Amino acid sequence: MSLYIGLMSGTSMDGVDAALARIDAHGIATLGASFLGFPATLKSQLMALQAAGDDEINREALAANGLAQVYADCVRQLLEQTGHGATEIRAIAVHGQTIRHRPELGYTRQTNNPALLAELSGIDVIADFRSRDVAAGGQGAPLVPAFHHALFSQRGQTRVVANIGGIANISVLAGDTVTGFDTGPGNALLDGWILRHQGQEYDHDGAWGASGQLIPSLLDAMLAEPYFALPAPKSTGRDLFHMAWLERHLSACPAVASASPADIQRTLVQLTARSLAQAIARHGAGASAVYVCGGGAYNRLLMQQLSVELGPQISVASTAALGVAPNHVEALAFAWLGQRFSARLAGNLAAVTGARGARILGALYPA
Repeated sequence: MSLYIGLMSGTSMDGVDAALARIDAHGIATLGASFLGFPATLKSQLMALQAAGDDEINREALAANGLAQVYADCVRQLLEQTGHGATEIRAIAVHGQTIRHRPELGYTRQTNNPALLAELSGIDVIADFRSRDVAAGGQGAPLVPAFHHALFSQRGQTRVVANIGGIANISVLAGDTVTGFDTGPGNALLDGWILRHQGQEYDHDGAWGASGQLIPSLLDAMLAEPYFALPAPKSTGRDLFHMAWLERHLSACPAVASASPADIQRTLVQLTARSLAQAIARHGAGASAVYVCGGGAYNRLLMQQLSVELGPQISVASTAALGVAPNHVEALAFAWLGQRFSARLAGNLAAVTGARGARILGALYPA
């Protein structure tokens, strides 16, 4: 069997994306995709686990059970949509929900209950992809550059794939050479700010941000965060770029006193766009095109500002221009990582993560 399902629930915590892929010697073909949003209670539980608190072991275990149920429901929905049965699927490859990412301390934690998912779905489950890379001294992230190279590289061209989820990362594809790292915040701060002030999960088309004015002094202060100047390999998450981080910058910036909430949103858009553009300028020399995937590809203002920051010499488009919908890329990446595990092939790129070498990623939970 060459059919794999990839499941991805990212830093934005809006729900789970699923992709059904045929992966064989002929390449990677998308057979279907599905999305299932998180129930409000589960999202609240997962958000609460981002910070230390009481009764964490029990709360995480219960959240993992709830997450596995949503994963199983999404798999069932995808199979119904595509007309495939569980017995046709080689494996489900699932990322889990990151609640801690501390590779500098030797661990990364993606909460999940893959044994329960195998029980509910009747399909083998491959999970825990990041831990092996961390054990080998790597960052455990980003893992998608290897997949970006397999799917999007073009001989004779230097391309950059920018994944803008809750956290943003880039893959620089230059022939057989691949580099990549987390550039900083993507949508996480934008989503948190609009939820607080507008009660919305995200800023549709970036319309609210577009109604505000840029606050240059706030932008400069946020860009002074030491993470941005760190050399690659590097990775980050909500452990650093969280709402308390933003609040510290707001309280220290005098210009914020006369600013509207929309002005803050506008400035956060520029933070994502400029930090991405600066990373591409430093590490993507010779790139002629940037292809964006993840939720950020649907934020019109963010896409416009990324193009402005990069300048006219670099074109900006979503991965739809390469034949893959932006919201399908990461789920497809984990389907590909699942196939790599099954074939006992390495899933990481040591040059990207900083691991001591290529490693087979994942752990198997048979149905």
